[in-house]
Amino acid sequence: MLPIALEKMTKIIGFIMHSSKEYVCVMDVHAPVSEDELRRVLGEFKGVIYQRPPLRSSVKRSVRRRAVHEIELLEYDGKLALMRVACDAGTYIRKLCWDIGLVLGVGAHMRELRRTKTGPFHESHGLVRLQELSEAVYRWKVEGKDDMLRKTVMPGEYIVCGMPLIVLRDTAVESIAHGAKLAAPGVSMVSERLRKGDRVAMLTLKGELVAIGKAVMSSYEIIEASKGIVVEPLRVVMETGLYPRAWKREGAGVDGP
Repeated sequence: MLPIALEKMTKIIGFIMHSSKEYVCVMDVHAPVSEDELRRVLGEFKGVIYQRPPLRSSVKRSVRRRAVHEIELLEYDGKLALMRVACDAGTYIRKLCWDIGLVLGVGAHMRELRRTKTGPFHESHGLVRLQELSEAVYRWKVEGKDDMLRKTVMPGEYIVCGMPLIVLRDTAVESIAHGAKLAAPGVSMVSERLRKGDRVAMLTLKGELVAIGKAVMSSYEIIEASKGIVVEPLRVVMETGLYPRAWKREGAGVDGP
């Protein structure tokens, strides 16, 4: 599972690359251990763990903290263990297998690995092979039909479906598209789970992605506020000129009704 962004959505693909991941891997256990013992040891690796990146890695080999949200044993034949691991970005699964082998006392290494989930994208939904994409582009260019292309290319708004959301008033959209900070009067709706400092997606009333920003207030504070900045922009996606300009002068900021 490797999400690929097109055109303006490349600006925010980095938010997905650094989101949580899910893997299915095959771990080779170097000597037989019981399934009960293996399950017990796997349970010890659920939660926050410490890892030092392996020798063959492109990052500094310093100890880091990563969270393993789920670790599930799917199959085990006494030597090969098929596991599903949901974890933070930057977790090395082959190092995880190595560490599990150390705790088992017999050693282990990763034999196979497949990433099945990145952020909101999962291989069970919307996975497209390059051959299918090539055929869809050919049909669009040669035959002028975009039916296959619409099935293979997903709207960019899928990228932010796991983030807290703020729905903007129409009068605020153009200001945000120009890079302005979002003030309280420009908010139409806000997710209940938004906390101060969270990354938040700003959408139009039609569900179009305008920008991603950093929340300056929590959802409760935003609901209670009548003025003041609530979100600072990080990445603007929407083109300017699509919505009416509501401010009266340059630098007036966001001033929805």
